Amino acid sequence: MAKPKVAFYWCASCGGCEEAVVDLAEKVLDVVAAVDIVFWPVALDFKRSDVEAMPDKSIAVSFINGAVRTSEQEDMAKLMRKKSGLVIAFGSCAHLGGIPGLANLWDRKAIFDWYYSKGPSVAKGDGSAPTTKIKVPEGELELPLIWDTVKALNQVIDVDYYLPGCPPTPKIIGNAVNAILAGQLPPKGTVLAATKALCNECKLNETKPEKLLIKDIKRITHFVPDPEKCYLAQGLICMGPVTRGGCEALCVEGNMPCSGCFGPLDHTSDPGAKAVSFIASIVDVFDQKEAHEVMEKVADPTGIFYRYSLPSSKLGRKRMRRSS
Repeated sequence: MAKPKVAFYWCASCGGCEEAVVDLAEKVLDVVAAVDIVFWPVALDFKRSDVEAMPDKSIAVSFINGAVRTSEQEDMAKLMRKKSGLVIAFGSCAHLGGIPGLANLWDRKAIFDWYYSKGPSVAKGDGSAPTTKIKVPEGELELPLIWDTVKALNQVIDVDYYLPGCPPTPKIIGNAVNAILAGQLPPKGTVLAATKALCNECKLNETKPEKLLIKDIKRITHFVPDPEKCYLAQGLICMGPVTRGGCEALCVEGNMPCSGCFGPLDHTSDPGAKAVSFIASIVDVFDQKEAHEVMEKVADPTGIFYRYSLPSSKLGRKRMRRSS
């Protein structure tokens, strides 16, 4: 019996999701034995032409990580969709837009102006920016076009399932692979992780007060928190109550509050807004001036509350205004 064909592809991300596959350790050998990896350009010598030559839907499942921000990534995502029976958005960037999605606070022009003209390391240069095409003696070279807007994978192609995390943990990767091989996948569109909030699996949950209220907001760079006490109760922003569980609370195990990489719970329309609402609800301050001072300590609201989800949120991106 032929093994199911599996593919991996990497769009706009840091590469951590590719490392997560390797983090399966010896279990990766079981995966390799059970499937036929037909495309994994970061690890093996495959070309785009190899995928183009495959029959449509011949790949059983493709794991695509990273947000989509270039013409090449969009073209490859659409090609993988055409050639695959199932497509899984693998990791926070593909799932929600991820860290690269914070580029939606600007657009291509603003980003290029800074990095090629105004940044300290290039301020004395000629301001030359990359072009998409250039002729050289050997022919014409072409670079992908960077889009103004970074997108989550499901904003470009149809996605069957989502594996959250920055990166996904070996446990949920293993569970997903086993479910695929056994033909026991849940309904299309399911996020393949827990359905309850992270707090339910956090070792510090039992130390969280029944009525959680704080008088101040602190930053972990400014003090050493008690590793045996709920971070929220200490005034640190922790996204555990509004974040999907399933990661085994690994950040908390490493003495860091949850940053929200597993994304929102089901039926949450805007994870950032949900987080803002939650934090505002536990700040026990009634004087308007004092409340303003406390909330001013949230140094980077977008980077905290929309760290992984800006492209897929109600905001989507910042609207850029140009002077005439």
